[in-house]
Amino acid sequence: MRADYIWMNGEMQPWDRAQVHVLAHALHYGSSVFEGMRAYEVAGQAAIFCGPAHFERLLFSCKVARLPSVLTVEQWMGVTADVLRANRQRSAYMRPLVFRGCGDSMGLDGRKCPVETILATVPWGSYLGEEALQHGVDVQVSSWRRTGSGAASALAKIGGQYISSQSIVMEAHDNGFSEGIALDAHGDVSEGSGENVFLVYKNELFTPPLGSSILSGITRQCVITIAKDLGYTVTEMTIPREMLYLAEEMFFTGTAAEVCPVRSVDRTPVGDGKRGPVTKTIQDVFFGIVRGSRADTWGWLTPVEVNPQERGRP
Repeated sequence: MRADYIWMNGEMQPWDRAQVHVLAHALHYGSSVFEGMRAYEVAGQAAIFCGPAHFERLLFSCKVARLPSVLTVEQWMGVTADVLRANRQRSAYMRPLVFRGCGDSMGLDGRKCPVETILATVPWGSYLGEEALQHGVDVQVSSWRRTGSGAASALAKIGGQYISSQSIVMEAHDNGFSEGIALDAHGDVSEGSGENVFLVYKNELFTPPLGSSILSGITRQCVITIAKDLGYTVTEMTIPREMLYLAEEMFFTGTAAEVCPVRSVDRTPVGDGKRGPVTKTIQDVFFGIVRGSRADTWGWLTPVEVNPQERGRP
């Protein structure tokens, strides 16, 4: 996972020169906000998926963390296009990050520290594996809970909050699972370590509401739009743990995970233990759009002309 250039603090830097000080506030206290985004190759060019929506959420996260963003949504989009061109990438995973750098204080209130900004684009396939998109993944209900309202802001992507996600996924891997599903502070279903979750029961879709300590996922909202357009009923509701074992189908959504089936929970098969027909139908529409075989009905893709033959620029 490497590229030629990273945009940092207004300049395109060679990969190895994009560095931060060891006393950067974010390194010690997690005072950063970020996004995970993708560009797909469509019709021979790069296409940024839901770029404005991601950057709107980034600015919201900055607001919650009291981190000023030096760029507007439109400027962020322009920087993203510049980095894709510099790295000659038509397909990439993209990571914008705003963080507190090294200042005069080691105190928790880092607002006197300089704010630094980067945007990186790297090659990265499906987060849970290409095979998982067809055959599904095995997951466990994590022993780690999501923090409740007032303890953290689940709607913001703040770096320090992702210690919770690390605990969830490391526990899952140590126990032989691909991923974990966290419960919220009340014991109801929340989300995966880095994905939203959908259940299918009697041909209807169910997903936890924002009040269940979930991130308001961009791909989550796209899937809700696709499902409703296909005629499915989608209900956002508090989901008790046992409904995970009642579900006939289940899948994760997320920028990294895309739309990925879940075939078992706690070694209990979901439905027939394989990708179900509703999941496949939604996948077909989603991947059809981002791969260019279906019309981009909702305007989710922003094209960027990239010539991979041209040498990247500093």
